[in-house]
Amino acid sequence: MDHPLRRPEQILGYRPLKQILAARPKALWTVGPGDNALSAMQLMADKNIGLLVVMEHRALVGVLSERDCVRRLVLGGKSPEATPVADIMVRNVVKANIANTFADCLKLMHEHQIRHLPVMENDDVVGVISVRDLLGEAVAHHAKVIGELERERLTMLTSTA
Repeated sequence: MDHPLRRPEQILGYRPLKQILAARPKALWTVGPGDNALSAMQLMADKNIGLLVVMEHRALVGVLSERDCVRRLVLGGKSPEATPVADIMVRNVVKANIANTFADCLKLMHEHQIRHLPVMENDDVVGVISVRDLLGEAVAHHAKVIGELERERLTMLTSTA
């Protein structure tokens, strides 16, 4: 049986990040470097997210994750109310470009042992992609492929009967 040629975006590894982000809510949660750690942690808890983008004058200056809060704040014995985000954020941010693919993002996350990537378009942060987002994309993709294979199998079985 002939298989239709697949477009690159139909192959999971080549799926563009722009396409993946288009299916998600557009919210980008940010804090400033001068905000206190307690307000940042409260925002993460309220929004049920694990990473905030730290912006100053519309520019990305860092990221703050739940892990950063535990390791640098709690284990460092610092006061959440008195500690500015700048003291505990990651400044050397690993970023993805909107032109990157699903596979590019997985590779970056694996190489740098991180779970979130701010996504840049030119010099602007347009979103954050998480390993959970990529996993959800993979699950949906595989369910679609399995469905196609099952339909193809049924077609072959009914056409030979």
